[in-house]
Order: sequence, then structure tokens, then C-alpha cells
Amino acid sequence: MSYVRIVRSRLSWTEPHWLAEAAAWIRARVDVTGEIEQPHVRWWSTVLRVPTADGDLFFKAVAPIHRFEAALTARLAELQPGRVTEVVDVDPERGWFLMRDAGTRLRELLGSPADLYHWERVLPEYARLQLEVAPHAEEFLALGTPDERLTVLPELFRELLATWPHGLTEDEYRQALDAVPRFEELCLALAEDGLPETIQHDDLHDGQVFVRDGRYLVFDWGDSCVSHPLLSLTVTLRSTAAAFDLQPGGPELRRLRDAYLEPFGRSAEIADIAYRVGTVAHGIAWKRMVDPRELEYLTESDLEGPAYGIRRYLEGGPIGSWREP
Repeated sequence: MSYVRIVRSRLSWTEPHWLAEAAAWIRARVDVTGEIEQPHVRWWSTVLRVPTADGDLFFKAVAPIHRFEAALTARLAELQPGRVTEVVDVDPERGWFLMRDAGTRLRELLGSPADLYHWERVLPEYARLQLEVAPHAEEFLALGTPDERLTVLPELFRELLATWPHGLTEDEYRQALDAVPRFEELCLALAEDGLPETIQHDDLHDGQVFVRDGRYLVFDWGDSCVSHPLLSLTVTLRSTAAAFDLQPGGPELRRLRDAYLEPFGRSAEIADIAYRVGTVAHGIAWKRMVDPRELEYLTESDLEGPAYGIRRYLEGGPIGSWREP
């Protein structure tokens, strides 16, 4: 795998002074009964496991580009207890928050396509969350959640194309420029359908859902935005198709799509439009996530993320399309 060197200030997750400061913050809030461990370290976040008499808690710290995640997760937990992991305490200025154990990852429960019934249960609950918190969309924006509303997305697409996205051929780049007006039309069609814009997770795959006491809890809101709710289908269906090598547009994916649509009372046609718009929207989010100011190293996969979304948009394939041409 090739890497591109990017100069930036070093993240401090593993430095003794940072770990000591984080541990002091934790100990000021809960009675720690054992050694605090660090099972997860990435450039965008770190997680510490915190033993207590009432079971393990988990402390998460996020990089500046995702700092809104702390306050957003805490607010969603207030608004949607039982659908979002419980937050014990939060420091929004530093992007720190302390959570209760959310249980077992959905990924560990999905061994074969026969287990996709879990998604059929998760998706309607997630849809109800989106509908119920829609009146708080402006509040989420005020917390720093990225704005990818339908009126904003076309301009964000133009900004993405203002520089030649890494990985696109010259011909693909020209096609993408020509496709912007059609993208605007699709965004307008979604707007005219009338669903309220709300929180949109934008990375809802089987590693972001946990199961505890029979409840499905959605986690890791750092890639989310305020946008059209149905754009969430793009990542969910694409990642599920890839995990089980499912046929794009096939019966398993249609069943998941329809389970998600039921609380919205919407048709497959509008969901298919949202899926296509979501390919570009996720490319925009990917570009934001791999902003070079936040990374020391970028893989080729990181760099080509926006191009991947643009290709899927140009391809116009069925729901769940994920393979490179």
C-alpha cells in the first residue's frame, strides 16, 4: 500500500501527559476500580476502557474535525435514550465523552445473510430516531454538525470538483462536471418530496450499531451531518452488499431498504434517488474527514474516497452498488 506524506502536528493520544490528563478527568467523574486501558487508537479518535463497580465505561476523544461528535452524542442520548449509547459525562470543548458499555457489536452477530434480520430491526428504529429529532436540526448545526442540507449539497459538490479529485480520470472528471445540473435536479426532487432534514449518520454500518438488553444502539456519530434522512441508505446498503457479496439491487437489499422506509411512508423510487445523491454526499464527507491538516499519512484509499463516490454517482447503478468498475 502506498502512502503520501502530509505534514501536520502530531496527535497526542498515546503521550503520557495526555493520558494522565484524560485519566484525571475520568477519575473526577467516576470511581475507577482498576487499570484504565487504551484498546483503540486512530488518528481520528481514541477510546479508553474504564473499569468501575457498575461495569466498564468507555471514554472517547475525537480529533478536531470530529469534535462536534461529543456534544452531538450527548444531546442525541438525551433525546433518544434506548436508541443511542448512554453518555455519563461530556466535555464538548475538548471533544471528550464518557459512555456506558453499549453491549455487542452488530458485526459479531452477522455471520451470514440469514442474520440480516438484525438490520431489518435496526433500520426502522434508526428511521424513527431521525424523524423524532428532526425538530432539533438547527440545534445540531449549532453544535458544529456539518451542514449537508439539500440546498447546500450542490455547492459542496462544485467545491469538491474545484480541484481534480485524486483518482478520477480526465474523462470521469469532465463527466462529473457535466453531471452537476442533474445532481441539483435530484436534490430538488428529494426536497419536494417533503421529508424534514435531520441527523444523517453517514457511516451506518455493522460496526456502528451495538446490541444490549435487546436494544439496538447507534454509535459513532463523528461522520454525521444534517441532511436528508434517506441518504443514510448509501453506506448501509453498500457495506452490507460488500460484506456478504450480495447482488446490488437484489432481494436482500430491497428488503432492508423497505424496512427502513416504512416509518417514513415513502416509496422505493424516492429511496433510490436518495441512494444516488448519497454517493456524492458521502464523497463530500470523505473529503472532509481526510483533510490533510488532520493526517500524517494518507493511504491511496483515503485519497480516492471522494472519487469513489463520484464514480458510483456517474455509474447510476442499483442500490448496494459498491464494486470498482
